[in-house]
Amino acid sequence: MSNALAIAHVTQALALLLESNLGPEFDEAVKVEPRKPPAEPPDHPTINVFLYQVTPNTAMRNSDLPTRAADGTLLKRPAAALDLHYLISAYGDETTLVGQRLIGSVVRTLHEIPILPKDVIEQSGELPHLTGSDLAEAAQRVRFTPTVMDIDETSKLWGMLYQTPYSLSVVYQATLIFIDGREKPVPARPVERPEVRVLPFGAPGAPVPPGAGTEAEAADRASVNGSAQAVDAAGAERGGAPTTAVARTQAKSPATAPEKAPQKAPPRAPQKAVAKTTAKSTAKTPAKAPARGRKAAQAPRPAKAGDAETDGGAEGTEN
Repeated sequence: MSNALAIAHVTQALALLLESNLGPEFDEAVKVEPRKPPAEPPDHPTINVFLYQVTPNTAMRNSDLPTRAADGTLLKRPAAALDLHYLISAYGDETTLVGQRLIGSVVRTLHEIPILPKDVIEQSGELPHLTGSDLAEAAQRVRFTPTVMDIDETSKLWGMLYQTPYSLSVVYQATLIFIDGREKPVPARPVERPEVRVLPFGAPGAPVPPGAGTEAEAADRASVNGSAQAVDAAGAERGGAPTTAVARTQAKSPATAPEKAPQKAPPRAPQKAVAKTTAKSTAKTPAKAPARGRKAAQAPRPAKAGDAETDGGAEGTEN
């Protein structure tokens, strides 16, 4: 857990770590600067450590919940879990491949020392602008992991750096940094009166010994044993043999046999005669056709004109 100076402290410690582990491959001075890549590339060997993004750690972002009670009382100091993303670029004479040699030294150092050492943190914390940082006291150490970026992502990253020419670079992620809140939680109340009770097995409220079973089973066994002892005592007074087995058998057997359920009478078959009679009574009687009467007399046939003339001619002949 650290204060708000943890982010700047990690950046300064990373620059110091790279500067102190350049190795014997370089016979000239190398300048390591924790700053943005310059718009004009320098001529002398230079390594730039640029923090371009800060993101919350997905695994530990909710580890401090809940921080407050229902009444608003602070229960736990809130802590923000962060990951830091660095762009490390190298500059130098291109004819002697200074930039490539510097990048090789950076990769070797962070692969060999992936965890930020405590002595480097303490040494970088002596700077005036980092006075008061408590990163060296944090329990969680910072680890550096290389980030793989394709051409498209690299183009976007360098494209947001306005008027800055591209240079050979690598990207690393630093995890995990905790930044604590300023408020301190209210301490819990101490124990006022310790109370310890010792109860034997079988006492009310005492735990059941292993293998003893439940209280109901123990009560059943006690009642069976008591009844068996009473029967044995009665048999001994009469001069007979003990009847413990009989008593146990009677205790295990149920008191009364369950009554048999009454048998249901089989359903009666429907009477066919009644069904047929009902069907006949409900059927409709077909209506009889009315009797046909005699044929009505046909109307007299009207006389034709030819017949009248014939009759007239006959009368004239007779006259």
